[in-house]
Amino acid sequence: MEDIKLLIAGRDVPAARSATFNRQNPISGEVATRAAAASVEDARAAADAAAAAFPKWAALGPSERRAKLAKAADLLEARAVQFATILTTETGATGGWGHFNVHLAAGMLREAAAMTTQITGEVVPSDVPGSMSMALRSPVGVVLGIAPWNAPIILGVRSIAMPLACGNTVILKASEVCPATHRLIGAVLTEAGLGEGVVNVVTHDPKDAEAIAEALISHHAVKRVNFTGSTRVGKIITGIAAKYLKPVLLELGGKAPLLVLDDADLDAAVDATVFGAFANSGQICMSTERVIVDEKVADQFAAKLAKRVAALPTGDPRKGDFVLGSVVGKPTVERVQKLVSDAAAKGAKVLCGGESDGTIMKGIVVDRVTPEMALFREESFGPQVSITRVKSADEAVKLANDTEYGLAAAIFSKDIARALELAKRIESGICHINGPTVHDEAQMPFGGVKASGYGRFGGKAGIEEFTELRWITIQTTPRHYPF
Repeated sequence: MEDIKLLIAGRDVPAARSATFNRQNPISGEVATRAAAASVEDARAAADAAAAAFPKWAALGPSERRAKLAKAADLLEARAVQFATILTTETGATGGWGHFNVHLAAGMLREAAAMTTQITGEVVPSDVPGSMSMALRSPVGVVLGIAPWNAPIILGVRSIAMPLACGNTVILKASEVCPATHRLIGAVLTEAGLGEGVVNVVTHDPKDAEAIAEALISHHAVKRVNFTGSTRVGKIITGIAAKYLKPVLLELGGKAPLLVLDDADLDAAVDATVFGAFANSGQICMSTERVIVDEKVADQFAAKLAKRVAALPTGDPRKGDFVLGSVVGKPTVERVQKLVSDAAAKGAKVLCGGESDGTIMKGIVVDRVTPEMALFREESFGPQVSITRVKSADEAVKLANDTEYGLAAAIFSKDIARALELAKRIESGICHINGPTVHDEAQMPFGGVKASGYGRFGGKAGIEEFTELRWITIQTTPRHYPF
């Protein structure tokens, strides 16, 4: 069992009155982590520590910040086994998913390190004689990152890496589902020598989530908030931030469509669907939840997909190397089974899957799903994928857009020009042609539209989110005034 404390001003500290909460292993029910349950006062102390550390961190030269972030990436990779073990214990994810998290998170730290020298400005021509006008980007102050449990190393690091590169100090509000995993990120960054208070980590009891979020968002030193999680909670965070006029970057839910056109390479489309729908048991914001297939190739595609999914290795991730391990909890099992049963009752056909052993679920493929079914619309966030049949590419795009979400999408076609034109019509922040919906790279502008959020993580887009664009002038000659 992990026993963790808060990280405030570079020190391990207990919560007020030594309060704790437990996170249980979803498979066994045993206590996985006992974590400090922060109070509102603890949250404010973390923000105070970040504020106190800001002037010194912001004043560091870009090369020094780059070196520290690069060192953190190396230290993160060195702890890959520890991260993967804790992740499996807290969330039930496979060891492979944990190691992939470490690999991509280290890349995000290295990308952030590389961006420290890319925070540039420009000279803007002025109509005032002798006035030199500049647009400069400056760090904003303290940034609050709120990260989820499903890809906790990737998304925990993403929430703070670019803010740090830009010269901000940070607070990571850890997920109640994986407090030890998120706290270990703080330990790595502290070991890398960023300095006391540059990175702070707050863990809290689930019942205190909203109060802790408000205490942090409302703090005078917190200038930006980024949140990754469900659309439901994203609306709550946005509402709190609106009260205090704090800008928010949101990456929320998804219902990613993958379009298979009549000229698609079906084997390639099946490969992408299997990966996109069942990586981390479908618990990814980009997971392929809807495959929209031209009816001319639908029978062949469905048969190939069902055969592949039925053969996916499934089991307790503590006892072997499996593709499908445990989902995060029993509510996920119940939600997915309810959606699938509802679709079947309305005429859909379950091609494979549906069985579960506790929280360990086999992959499910449901054919002939229609827009009238809840499975077509509601985010399942579990190991299932639905197939919807269409008569044309235009109908496929129409159904792809027939959702409140708009994060990731994909199109499979041998006609690239045709696919590109269709991709431009899909309402999503991300669209891949002949590739899976699950695809992330640290340097890319990552984010969604509609109920999937707004703003962009990654690369230069991230710099824009976590800096303030300021106008500064220098009057080089005497200035004329009208009076």
